[in-house]
Amino acid sequence: MQEARTDRPDRPDRLDRPDRPDRRIRAAHTGTTVTVYQAYAPALGLPAARDGRFPPAWKRERMTWIKPSFLWMMYRCGWATKADQETVLAVEITREGFDHALRRACLSHYERGTHADHGAWQRALRDSPARVQWDPERDLHLNPLGHRSLQLGLSGAASRAYADEWTVSIRDVTALAREIHGLVRSGDEAAARALLPVETPYPAPPLGHLGA
Repeated sequence: MQEARTDRPDRPDRLDRPDRPDRRIRAAHTGTTVTVYQAYAPALGLPAARDGRFPPAWKRERMTWIKPSFLWMMYRCGWATKADQETVLAVEITREGFDHALRRACLSHYERGTHADHGAWQRALRDSPARVQWDPERDLHLNPLGHRSLQLGLSGAASRAYADEWTVSIRDVTALAREIHGLVRSGDEAAARALLPVETPYPAPPLGHLGA
């Protein structure tokens, strides 16, 4: 079963200004790739990790949401405990593809100060193959922080390109998620933090059209 999208945008601090310093992409990245996270049922996630590519059962016509933040993925999947999200994947994709999606993306909700008007947002949303939400980043206890984390939804041509062109590697990081969670529950936050993927500011293209 492909990852379901059940949460709504969390945006209690919508402001009427285009410059949002709390909206910055932080990710594990190299000069050519960026790592994003998804969670799936084992029947889909395990073959993807084994083969390093998404299997035919992965629905390429359905919108899929990718997350550069490991801890936001843990919040979303409950540390790999939620139904059909028991397998956490670290998907390394090309920066070229990621940047292409960002340039063509549209916010998933209308935001005054970012869009000229509601109609302009609706037209952009209709024509865009990618959508963006800025949701509160999470700490080790999955509590919300003051800055935002990117979620990028891909559909149509962008979803197909993600699965079949942009993907460089797929790793199963479920064991890592469970180890970190165990350390958090035991109170050893320093050891848990030491195991987190290193996520630094990502040199994205201009994101003014995404309110950042």
